[in-house]
Amino acid sequence: MTETSLPGSVPEPQAGCHEMHWPLDNITLSGLTWPNSSEESSRPPAILLHGWLDNAMSFARLAPLLAEKTTVHAVDMAGHGHSGHRPPGYSYWLMDYVGDLSELVERHFPENERYPLDLVGHSLGGIVCALYAAAFPERVRRLVMIDSLGALSRPARETIPQLRRALQKRRAGSAAPAVYPDIQSAARIREGGLSPLSPEAARTLVPRNMRTETGGFIWRTDARLRHPTPLMMTEEQVRASLSAIQTPTLFVRAEEGLLVSRGGLDSRADLVPNLETVDVPGGHHCHLDGEVTPVAEAINRFLLHD
Repeated sequence: MTETSLPGSVPEPQAGCHEMHWPLDNITLSGLTWPNSSEESSRPPAILLHGWLDNAMSFARLAPLLAEKTTVHAVDMAGHGHSGHRPPGYSYWLMDYVGDLSELVERHFPENERYPLDLVGHSLGGIVCALYAAAFPERVRRLVMIDSLGALSRPARETIPQLRRALQKRRAGSAAPAVYPDIQSAARIREGGLSPLSPEAARTLVPRNMRTETGGFIWRTDARLRHPTPLMMTEEQVRASLSAIQTPTLFVRAEEGLLVSRGGLDSRADLVPNLETVDVPGGHHCHLDGEVTPVAEAINRFLLHD
């Protein structure tokens, strides 16, 4: 694990944190660490995983509030932010993210064998954390899922059509990356989409996903992240994974999030044995966009329990 200080031009939400690098066998993950600002807390460290196409700065406003009680490590998942990309010819499989988390914990948090960690995940990050907690309950003290409650599923009958789409896209490859004259232009693009962001939130999140290129800036994010996944879990598999979670779990449900209109959510929630649900104002990025205090208070209150 290596640590570097962030440059002086960092936006205010990053104050007090450090750039981190965690080498794994086949990739190096990067991220941001906010050291515990309290000498009295005995809580274990917390690992935070962001959503699809986001990065560690997704937690720029939440992490400092959690760091008042414990050390917080916000990780760029593979292909995102400053982390490495999968080798040529590989795809971004959901279970590989779970494998990355498992290796990260084993290699860089060896004390976790005796003192389990807390995991906090948003969206895709919540799915990854939940699968890891189900597989390694002895390693996780408490689990928090922000606007996330199990993987996206597909009926078994769609397995082959899904595989066909994924393989065709893999052969076709990605289009040439768009070049933006400045990061602000890319941020304006990110404001729209499936989970819209305010201009302020987009300006916080986007710079970590960009790199310089002749004539401007391009996305640092691996273009293969947008490719269809070759294989998705069935609803039966998702439900089995949720029912296997033994860890005390908090589901932070955004009142205007992506899960509000999704059918079957209540039945999924009923499967998690030790689940607590809290509703908070805001959209899918309720931990970054708008008033994040309710999210921080709910998580801190939940993590304070032994």
